[in-house]
Amino acid sequence: METGEEFGPWLARQLRLAGKSQAELAEELGLTRAAVSAWITKRSVPRPTVMTEIAKALGTDLGTVHTRTTDTQAGLPVTWYHRPGYHDGGRDGGNAAAFAFDADVQVLARETCQNSLDERLAENGRPVRVRYTIHELTGGMLDAFRKAILWDDLHPHYSSVSQAASHQKVGRVVDAGVRDMFEKGRLVLLRIDDYNASGLTGDDYDDGKFAAVVRRQLESLKSGRGAGGSYGLGKATLWATSALGMVLINSTLSVPHEGRTERRVIGRLELPWRSVDGQAYAGPAWLGRPDPDSPGAQVARSWWADEETVASLHLTRDSDEPGTSFLIVGAHDVASLDQSTVDLDADEEDGADDDGTRDVRAMHRRLVEALGRDFWAAMTGGGNRLPLLETSVRTLRNGEVVIEEEKVDPTVTQPSRTRALRAFYEGTTVDRLTEAGQVALRTVPLKLPLAGGRRGTLGTHQAMLLVTDAEDADGVPNQVHSLRGNRMTIKKSGVAGLPLGVNAFQAVLLTGHAAGDSVPFTEEAEDFLRAAEPPEHDRWGQTEELTLRWSHTAHHRISRLTTEVNAAVKELVAKPKRSAGEGGTKLRKALTVPRKTAAPRRPAGAGLPELDALEASIGEAGEWQITAEVKLPRADELPSMTPTVLLDVRSGSRPRLDWAELVAVDGCEVEDGVLRFSPGGRRAVFKGSTDVTSHPVRTALTRLVLELRAGKGE
Repeated sequence: METGEEFGPWLARQLRLAGKSQAELAEELGLTRAAVSAWITKRSVPRPTVMTEIAKALGTDLGTVHTRTTDTQAGLPVTWYHRPGYHDGGRDGGNAAAFAFDADVQVLARETCQNSLDERLAENGRPVRVRYTIHELTGGMLDAFRKAILWDDLHPHYSSVSQAASHQKVGRVVDAGVRDMFEKGRLVLLRIDDYNASGLTGDDYDDGKFAAVVRRQLESLKSGRGAGGSYGLGKATLWATSALGMVLINSTLSVPHEGRTERRVIGRLELPWRSVDGQAYAGPAWLGRPDPDSPGAQVARSWWADEETVASLHLTRDSDEPGTSFLIVGAHDVASLDQSTVDLDADEEDGADDDGTRDVRAMHRRLVEALGRDFWAAMTGGGNRLPLLETSVRTLRNGEVVIEEEKVDPTVTQPSRTRALRAFYEGTTVDRLTEAGQVALRTVPLKLPLAGGRRGTLGTHQAMLLVTDAEDADGVPNQVHSLRGNRMTIKKSGVAGLPLGVNAFQAVLLTGHAAGDSVPFTEEAEDFLRAAEPPEHDRWGQTEELTLRWSHTAHHRISRLTTEVNAAVKELVAKPKRSAGEGGTKLRKALTVPRKTAAPRRPAGAGLPELDALEASIGEAGEWQITAEVKLPRADELPSMTPTVLLDVRSGSRPRLDWAELVAVDGCEVEDGVLRFSPGGRRAVFKGSTDVTSHPVRTALTRLVLELRAGKGE
């Protein structure tokens, strides 16, 4: 049986909900007001015989009064509270925070799983368990759910938004979601449950996790060291993924609130400004119990729901383990319209007459893919390091299983990287790769700057670089996955300037707490790198926070880390030079690197920058994709150079191709197609892709020459 709230505070709230005073209750019970006051202030409790009379006075059963695990149903019922329009006439066309992310279940998985990792109860050593449930409702189950969320009360608000849909983006999304529900008679729910997490603790309004998620924007109150989130924007993906702008929440708390922990329920609706029956509404709305302490009880707060209510809202949790369940109502996945994700062999009943955004089978596949790609390291353990995370995905239709629950296995989704991380945890790494299956370890320095714009270095944090052979199941080969404290993949990048013909590999860079708590400057590295991440937490680079807290050049420390990583990887994977009789790869034959340009354009004095290494591939659109490394001479000033791409022909002049894109990677800048090099550097890297419309023949039939010409290269 649940531990109920203390009698005094519980009774005080029931009186407020019922609109009764202490004197009125005392009169109904035939007692003095002082007796009731003593109960409220916890100086005494009523006798068992009086409990029965109190239940009658409150219009509830005796069991509710004894257990006090839920509020009575007397007085103010659960309802939707809509925030009134602004008095100054201002209007919001939706929640701007939701536009920081796409309506993409893979983005949703990344953000919500990161939040669950940040709220893991680390004291017990167990992982946080996160389960995604896709549930399509039709027929009677859909009707029952609409009744549970009080759809009739919401319908005028949705109608108002639909009427104005042609004028703003959010309205068009909501209108499409409502039409899909009624015209096609179905609704997709997507629920995210986490267990062994802190839950939404704290007061409804004061500082705490509950208010940060449900009431506020751009506020992040994370529990643990090495937290992934820092902007308070990740929660917006929940509402961005709902075509109806609605999310329902059921939280089991790790720290009691009002004497209870289970079934703390609330809903939040994100709609644009609207007018209903002449009354203007600002945008958001909350499903909850009217707060008797607010003026006119016009504000909704969370309530302690009974099991029947939670079941009707599809929010029943599997156990009393702390954590939170988020139910996205009207889930859609716009990114699934990418043809590369469509299953052309799917049954017609699974979405052939649909635009694809609500295909539950496609959602299932994309969730599993995203979890395995971004959180493989958090799900990996070894030695004395335990996994931080377990994830699974299941799909239902009207309560019946469509796809069985699928536990994401990192050894299947990322076999090479998982092997590398386990070798690190178990201490079985080697200095060099001499046999298949080995994992090589190198330390790579990250020199941390002094805060406040001061010159100098605070200290050097040694990041851990792991390199091993790649397997087909890993996806794109020759990649570095960079992680920090919560072991979510932050950055995925290729290695520039690899020698052609190297064996395919995968690399992992561990920084901050992921490198080990015994590594010097772990906390400082976590803080610095977290500040270098954008809201998506998918790269490290220049950010406003990095500039404000350190300096406008602080991101160069990360660039130097990348250079050190690339150099270490190349040293580990480089093969001994082959004899002239050995053949190269097909792509190597198709790419020519002249060591000297034909045109006498060299300026007098110091030598010119020179192409040193290249890698190339043919893209999906038939374009050449090239990564080039430039060797820089020792000089105080370096001339600007123009990379020029030509077709190799047997006779006549070489046709010149246009660049569709030319970007700097390290040690240089690109301005109007010209490379300008950073002074004092020894290496620079740039990438480019050719414009297919400038190709005179099909790419696969061509050979390529890349030249580096002085000046503008005309």
